[in-house]
Amino acid sequence: MSEQSRPLPLSRRTALAALGGAAAVPLLSACGVGTGGGGDAAATANGAAEVTGSFDWKALSGESIKILQTPHPYQQAFQPLLKEFTELTGIEVQADLVAEADYFTKLNTELAGRTGAHDVFMTGAYFIWQYGPPGWMEDLAPWIQNSAATSDEYDFEDIYEGLRTSTRWDFEKGSALGTGGQWAIPWGFETNVVAYNKRVFDQRGIALPETFDDFIQVATDLTDRANNTYGVAFRGSKSWATIHPGFMTQFTREGGQDYTAEGTTYTAAMNSDAAVEFTRKWVDLAKNAGPTSWTTYDYPQCTGDLGNGNAMMVYDADSATYPKNKAGASKEAGNLAWYPGPAGPDGSYATNLWTWSLAMNAASKKKQAAWLFIQWATGKDAMNKATASTFADPTRASVFDGSFKQTLGGFPGYLETFEKVIDSTKIQFTPQTKFFETTEDWAVALQDIYSGADAKSRLDELAQANTTKINA
Repeated sequence: MSEQSRPLPLSRRTALAALGGAAAVPLLSACGVGTGGGGDAAATANGAAEVTGSFDWKALSGESIKILQTPHPYQQAFQPLLKEFTELTGIEVQADLVAEADYFTKLNTELAGRTGAHDVFMTGAYFIWQYGPPGWMEDLAPWIQNSAATSDEYDFEDIYEGLRTSTRWDFEKGSALGTGGQWAIPWGFETNVVAYNKRVFDQRGIALPETFDDFIQVATDLTDRANNTYGVAFRGSKSWATIHPGFMTQFTREGGQDYTAEGTTYTAAMNSDAAVEFTRKWVDLAKNAGPTSWTTYDYPQCTGDLGNGNAMMVYDADSATYPKNKAGASKEAGNLAWYPGPAGPDGSYATNLWTWSLAMNAASKKKQAAWLFIQWATGKDAMNKATASTFADPTRASVFDGSFKQTLGGFPGYLETFEKVIDSTKIQFTPQTKFFETTEDWAVALQDIYSGADAKSRLDELAQANTTKINA
């Protein structure tokens, strides 16, 4: 998912394109192989072990690399810093930008063709589940572990654990994240929590709801259709991106699970008793206290309504709502605040995340130079500078505790919310190669229930279909 007071990032609406016999790849429109991968031997030679001696930023001075990115706040924050990387290393960087609507089509085609045209590329963690198994991504663990290739100051453990594990998988069905190769390094991320109109809450003496049932009641009480105001906005379009922010966060807190695994067999669980009960409540909440055109809503509509004073709350990415509180950015600028959202019945603050990460093309012929770039861009110094110039949740604890906190004075509850949920923030989905297709099907099921379908019957149908798809 981060939406700041600069150009909006990807809305993560999805189209599916089957390219070159590879898996269908979702296109986002404005959110190498080592251990565990596939691919031919020529494309998968890692090369990290060949780097010996003392670490030296200047080891490849005079070299050049190409990186593939899409215009995004994270990319824009680092773009002015590229000259500093060249000064540090002597390596020239050619940064090629592809319009957000076309980015993953181009990336998929290039990776499948194994041309190595770009050495480094931006990716979301979910995409690893598609790009990793064919052998298109480099395992970065051998690079991190080699002291000749990685500076003593890099401190990989400083990156939040939930983010490190989100980009690591062994590609084995039934395996949890955090196993196998390190396929990308988190670069910027978002937790999914609640932003609310503090002015209205204070005027009406409304306490922040602690349970989901209380949340539903507050949202309903705040809905006044005659005056074009309503309780809460969250995504509702027919996209995988509808499932992953607020829905998956609260679904998990309420005891829901997408799949269970027994060995290498997955069984869809989005029709469990807890899942059905939560889904009924979520869809009823959309009907009774959500936007009247909920089935068209992605994050720009949600955050737009919050900033305009139409929506009293938004359940989405923390940094999606942040820019609306900056002076002059919206009608309600200065009136917004944040809280974690309702805890689960057992007190759970499980929170789903989105992370943009940097990955290395397994077909790159300049892997050491590519690793130096990834290491620099995800390191403390560059991240501190990028955070100071533009807003995005930093992936490093030291950066959050340092320069990032200094930006939060005028954003009530943001810091407290982050600190409340960070230890419970990770990818809450079960990793599986049919993620985009099956999760989009889940969003379609929500719309069907919204339109009158029986929740239990429709979720049974979805679970049966998804179980068949992912075990095929």
